[in-house]
Amino acid sequence: MPESDLAGQVEDVLSVDPDEFQARVEEDAEVIVEEVDEGTFDNPQAIIGFEYEFYAVDAETAALRRVPRRLLDLIGFEKELGLHNAEMSTSPQPLNTHGLAAQEAEVKARLSAAQDRTRAEEMQLVSDAMWTISPEGETTRQYLTDSVEDRGIRISSNMSDSVRYHAMANTDAHAGMKLDAPHVDLEADTVMPESLITSIQPHYQVPHARDLPTYFQYAIRMAGPLLALGVNSPFFPPDLYDADADPDEILADGWDEHRISVFETVLNRAGDDPDKVRFPRDVGSVEEAVERIAEDRTIVPMPVQTADRFDDEFAYFRRKHGTYWRWVRPVFGGATRSAANARIEFRPIAAQPTVRDSIAFQAAFAGLLESMFRREHPVRHLDWVVAKDNFYDAMREGMDADLYWITNNGRETTDHETIYEDIFAHAKDGLQLRGLSDQEAAKYLYPLRQRARHQLTPASWKRERVRERLNDGESFEDAVHGMQKRYIEKQSETLLDGTFANWVGRGDTELERED
Repeated sequence: MPESDLAGQVEDVLSVDPDEFQARVEEDAEVIVEEVDEGTFDNPQAIIGFEYEFYAVDAETAALRRVPRRLLDLIGFEKELGLHNAEMSTSPQPLNTHGLAAQEAEVKARLSAAQDRTRAEEMQLVSDAMWTISPEGETTRQYLTDSVEDRGIRISSNMSDSVRYHAMANTDAHAGMKLDAPHVDLEADTVMPESLITSIQPHYQVPHARDLPTYFQYAIRMAGPLLALGVNSPFFPPDLYDADADPDEILADGWDEHRISVFETVLNRAGDDPDKVRFPRDVGSVEEAVERIAEDRTIVPMPVQTADRFDDEFAYFRRKHGTYWRWVRPVFGGATRSAANARIEFRPIAAQPTVRDSIAFQAAFAGLLESMFRREHPVRHLDWVVAKDNFYDAMREGMDADLYWITNNGRETTDHETIYEDIFAHAKDGLQLRGLSDQEAAKYLYPLRQRARHQLTPASWKRERVRERLNDGESFEDAVHGMQKRYIEKQSETLLDGTFANWVGRGDTELERED
């Protein structure tokens, strides 16, 4: 899109009256509560969905590549923040044997077709938490901070034409627009640094909207342990580190999931209390969940267009929800009254090495919610502050995090083996409650069981590869780039049909023994 057109659209957004926008949001919130009372958002069964983000690289060099907009249309993917990003959303399915299989089959079918198209363009879509090799001929800092000014409007050069993202750089309520992590410090004029990261986002639709607060409590408490299993971004692109940073110090001081901190520092404004992006508090009722979204600080009050969809009855609320950034968040939606739903979106997990690993998190998340709610698991009563500490320690330390848990028999524990035994037992139970056989449930959870059993994560794999290369005398930049190329090579061999366990020699033989 020409800069002038985009600048004009940003100007239109900035002209929206924030008080009027907020008033409409509050009116919409009342509509949602009324519909909850009428049972509109209830559903006879749990429904699952999935969002999956990727970035593109050069098929030969593994350098970051911009995805042509025409190619996104051809492969049926959606644009995301950066020009290098692509996102897929699955069709919602019932949580049962066929629904989970359909989720996995849809991801594989669409991704396989997309890879055929991108391969013809000599590029590859990568499932990963953070890219580390900048585009050919550009530094990472240049790529993330390059912007122009058009009629007084700041436009990022490498951001997609999403008006909301560009508008964030042109309002007094702007975001933080920086990176702040061990040995990394970057200031930008836009939110483009967020495009470093990609994630998966499983959704779980609750059968009865009034029960959402209880499901939400469980989702918050499982966030730390599941995050610890999924950590996948221990390194930034090497040229973002301080010039005098020592590689050993980077390894010692770095966190296992920098994706969490990137999202928070780019979008949180200095001095705000509370932050926009944060670990969510419990909610006591559906009304409170709706009110939290409605009253959240608005960064950009966007114009709203409506049609004849059911959720257009609360279109301003839906628009406001787009910047309700919590690591776990409630969602109210549905294009038709019959499809109306209240669901939980789980956002802590980074994009994973393979599709099966990604679907394993979807299955674990859904199975845990199903079982813990039905069995009235006591971890619901784990203090919220402890759940938050679990989350951020998992961000920093991965499987070495100090986790605190309450098992099904009420026992308080910090023992990892005991914690994950309880977690996997209930994830499996939840899947079986939805009709999966013992073997089917075990197969979905297997990739994550292996991580817990052997204390191995994608982040630890990346760290070990970089250490090996440094010990062989490579520079830090070459070590990180070499690791990243190896990650992409391994992924190309296993993305559709393998698991991360295959990368580390914990493959199908052990699954057969376990079964």
